[in-house]
Amino acid sequence: MSANESTKGGDSGGAAHGTSPTVVEGVAHNGKRCRVIDNTGSIARAELQGLLAQLIEQRRFGVSGLSAAGSNSIRVGAPDFTHIQIAERLYRLILLPYEARLEEF
Repeated sequence: MSANESTKGGDSGGAAHGTSPTVVEGVAHNGKRCRVIDNTGSIARAELQGLLAQLIEQRRFGVSGLSAAGSNSIRVGAPDFTHIQIAERLYRLILLPYEARLEEF
């Protein structure tokens, strides 16, 4: 799957240290546009394309229902939070229905 590349500033919460966020876009398994946003502006574009391809392959984009441990309710489209390591740095990954955001940890 091919991911389209673009760099945008300002519309995704800004980047750390005054750099512009890097945005890599693609198409999810269901045909909808999806993207990975590096709000730090420090991750190589090739790494972001690889992450986007993995998320698409794992069908992580799209609306899903999450239930907090021990909860009796399900929140549809709730963000999923985790941490990932790229090279020697740890980042916070926020996964929304059609957008994955990387931030400083």
